Amino acid sequence: MSVLEGYRVLDVSVAMAGPLAAMRLGDLGADVVKVEPVTGEWQRHTAAGGATGNEVNASFLSLNRNKRSLAVNLKSADGRELVHELVKSADVFLQNYRPGVAARLGLDYETLRGLKPDLIYVSISGYGETGPYADWPGQDLLVQAMSGALFSAGRPDEPPVAAPYFLADAVTAYSAFEGVLAALLHRERTGEGQLVQVNMLDAVIALQMQELSVHTVGGIPQTRSEEVHAHSYIRAPYGIFTTADGYLSLAFANLPVLAEVLDAPQLAGLDAERDGFARRDEIAAAVSTALRRESTDHWLHKLRERGVWCGPVLSYADVRTDPQVLHNGSFVTYEHPTEGAVTTPGFPYRFSRTPAQVRRPAPLVGEHTDELLAELGLSPEQRQALLEQGAVVSP
Repeated sequence: MSVLEGYRVLDVSVAMAGPLAAMRLGDLGADVVKVEPVTGEWQRHTAAGGATGNEVNASFLSLNRNKRSLAVNLKSADGRELVHELVKSADVFLQNYRPGVAARLGLDYETLRGLKPDLIYVSISGYGETGPYADWPGQDLLVQAMSGALFSAGRPDEPPVAAPYFLADAVTAYSAFEGVLAALLHRERTGEGQLVQVNMLDAVIALQMQELSVHTVGGIPQTRSEEVHAHSYIRAPYGIFTTADGYLSLAFANLPVLAEVLDAPQLAGLDAERDGFARRDEIAAAVSTALRRESTDHWLHKLRERGVWCGPVLSYADVRTDPQVLHNGSFVTYEHPTEGAVTTPGFPYRFSRTPAQVRRPAPLVGEHTDELLAELGLSPEQRQALLEQGAVVSP
């Protein structure tokens, strides 16, 4: 039995944060019904990096396994009534509509808890449901910038460098996933449903728990370094350095040991705790000069031999063949009816008794509409009438 087997989730979200949260619930066994427009969620048609696929692009495939698709026209009274009927059998309702949209569609919390009092209703927003930024677009890069996360990234004379992946969306998704699990546990104990609100800005601020507390409690300002440095509050050397043939990551090194391995005598008399922060540009410059003399593999061997924390900088192609990644089974491959073999990142947790698994490929638009309507008790004639009226679509 899967962890969440027997629970039903209605996923009315789009883009990444909501669909990823819902997919994680599906990975753990929940019956996730993706409620999408009759034309399909827009992510089906927007190809990141041009990865369009045959009929379904890679972005959609990566965020929507373990779901069934109900394609319904929520602007029609019949379409909304169908979703209301589904809510009565659901445990979780997850949406990330712009402010006011859920209410206009009759899918707001107050309306739905009237249909299902113990419903767990998850609302994801960019900056919060109310307040001066409530109507602003909650886009990943904008949230990274507005959360303080980027201010100390990069050199003083260059723009800050954003995370090269959707960090804000991802951490928001996991915050919503965590919120659902906690709310389900509360409901098991008390029988009470509730509204769970998650916003991207708070999620990324909370991700910086240590850094922001160093600022708020310790009063330490953010600074940028002239030399290589990956964190405003960590002693040098700490960052990504250039080698003779590539790059190498280095963290929390013992400076006398590093001086010996790199043949960098200017580091020999330094103490990491005393000098690592105050003289970090000087230390980083010495390390950077030394590492350029030899290859990444050379330094990895020499540094690891002496217990220095270091690692290569892998490309996506490298990650796919990395021995630890292969050992962990970090990727999963499943068969899709139009896309063939689909390989995506797998599950970031391991359960000894109830392992996560891919039970369903990412669905086609409305692939399970007829199936779900039948589960609601609609006759073949009623289902056909809804199709003819355009309230739903089915392949």
